[in-house]
Amino acid sequence: MVMAQSLFITLKKNNPDCQIDVLAPAWSLALMERMPEVTHALAMPLAHGQFNFSARVVLGKSLRAEAYDQTILLPNSWKSALIPFFANIPLRTGYVGECRWGLLNDARRLDKSVLTMTVQRFVALGLSRTTSLPPECPTPSLSISPDQQAKVIEKFSINLSQKILALCPGAEYGEAKRWPVEHYAEVAKQKLAEGWQVWLFGSEKDKASAAQINTLASDACLNFTGRTALAEAVDLMSLAHTVVSNDSGLMHVAAALDKNLVALYGSSDPSFTPPLNAKARIVSLKLSCSPCFKRECPLVTLACLRDITPDSVLKLINDTL
Repeated sequence: MVMAQSLFITLKKNNPDCQIDVLAPAWSLALMERMPEVTHALAMPLAHGQFNFSARVVLGKSLRAEAYDQTILLPNSWKSALIPFFANIPLRTGYVGECRWGLLNDARRLDKSVLTMTVQRFVALGLSRTTSLPPECPTPSLSISPDQQAKVIEKFSINLSQKILALCPGAEYGEAKRWPVEHYAEVAKQKLAEGWQVWLFGSEKDKASAAQINTLASDACLNFTGRTALAEAVDLMSLAHTVVSNDSGLMHVAAALDKNLVALYGSSDPSFTPPLNAKARIVSLKLSCSPCFKRECPLVTLACLRDITPDSVLKLINDTL
């Protein structure tokens, strides 16, 4: 969703008066509320992977009254193209994907050798077929209001007298994208000793690893893992000075908040889904076995992440100062 904002910005740049409505999972609405380009965010009632043909037909027909001029489909699945088809949207743009010729009438062929990054593939769909590729991709930028910050400051009794280091030790995809908790703890202990606050972010699934980091850091971190809604996590992260994160959704959020960011890559490819901010510092050892794109390390060593030392990350944090 953060990378999709580059598409929204492009559409607005080329047609400032256009209305952009986005149909997406309900969890992502908090992000779109912080994207000024989005007019309306519509919660997708179907879960990821759920087919339910009849529900897609009903949803599509319910959107006919909006009289949309165009739909741009970012997913490549066949089922995702059903809703705009039944919504009678006249121009339906997307990549060919799963043989979607009948559902799309502006079907594009994806040349992965030219559009090497996910964000480039998104932005290209918002441009005419004759545009030279790869396109320029605007930097995502989430807008945070002082009122939103004030609410989380009050709710969580935040003290802003010290610099804040945000650590994001989770990664939904799997262990092969997660820097060891011991390394995160070493970074936390060092910055705490220097008088910084250290905040831990993540979902309910990350509570165990965050708790372990906090234990190793003598329980001196402020642990928000599993305690916040996404909107609150975004607003809290906007208060941080520096963020250290695995390749994850929160990494992209930190980049879109224009934070000093150290992004750690293991099994994934930083050239494919990098943080979209020039201030980000990407750490990838580029071992011969990576990127393997596996959820678990096939060699059971996790060398691509374990060999990234806490000292090297601390140096990057200090360099941003």
